[in-house]
Amino acid sequence: MISMKTPKLLRIPVLVASLAMLPLPATRADAQQESFSSYMQLVAAHARSQGVSERTITSVLGGLTPNQRVIELDTAQPGRQSGPPPMAPYIARHVGSSIVSRGRARYAALSSILPGIERRYGVPASVLFAIWGHETNYGSYTGDFDLARSLATLAWEGRRRDLFEGELIALLKMVDRGVPRDKLKGSWAGAFGYPQFLPSVYLRLAVDGDGDGRADIFDNSADSLASIANYFRDAGWRQGQPWGVRAAVPSGFDVDAYATKLNAPSCDRVHARHSQWKTVSEWRALGVSPLEPIASDVLVSLFQPDGPGTPAYLLTGNYRVILQYNCSNYYALSVGLLADEIAR
Repeated sequence: MISMKTPKLLRIPVLVASLAMLPLPATRADAQQESFSSYMQLVAAHARSQGVSERTITSVLGGLTPNQRVIELDTAQPGRQSGPPPMAPYIARHVGSSIVSRGRARYAALSSILPGIERRYGVPASVLFAIWGHETNYGSYTGDFDLARSLATLAWEGRRRDLFEGELIALLKMVDRGVPRDKLKGSWAGAFGYPQFLPSVYLRLAVDGDGDGRADIFDNSADSLASIANYFRDAGWRQGQPWGVRAAVPSGFDVDAYATKLNAPSCDRVHARHSQWKTVSEWRALGVSPLEPIASDVLVSLFQPDGPGTPAYLLTGNYRVILQYNCSNYYALSVGLLADEIAR
């Protein structure tokens, strides 16, 4: 859920002539480690000022070293492309029969707890399972990078220092809250658990779903599903509305005539591919027909990602909530479609 920017040059301290008599590190790697250690002392001071205990600071930050593999993965992130690739192949890979059948099986196994979560948060359980399936294949793989080392490396590297230092300090606060240090494994970018939350999201939105007094998104399905639901409620999910529905667009329909005139404050290129907002009844009057049930007064935008003659969708505000989890039309559309298949 993290977008990456062009990397800054790594700055290694330059010793001036007046300090020439001091011993220099033997190698560039030693110099880098010295710089990393100095930066960790700065992070410790920032954490201390935010109330993190000395015991946690020592146990988590002590002995950390940069992870070169994390740096390689971070700098290998693709830049913006001139045009988006076709949607259909992505949907075929991410909404296939295997992930659908596993989702239905997990849904059935946990059916006793789902009505309570739906009542409390107002989010359909099928959507929660689609997020869980998309993020970690229903918990089968959550990542094995040491989170403290990954976040420390990304913060020290400097491409997005404010973000990753904040997440590292949030991780320290998790330990202060009682999360065991040995649980803190996840993706190279710092996300973890069944829903792949970042530490700041965990602190704000992770909840106890089974009443045992803990918010365990590492191993506990009830806590994980309730936490995803809490995230969606906090992001503005509208109970009773779908994320969107498939639509029939008449031949020769001029989609460009209804291009959006709004500038999104975030995720701009994703939202730019959606049309103006109109009610379902207004789209019907223009010849665009929903192929699934949806109320006539719901505001929706038209989205036909692969162009004329290919699948089209009328998207509600709930689709934008999915985009807050991951700012990608590929992600959000596949989550919506997977949810629909799990619920069938």
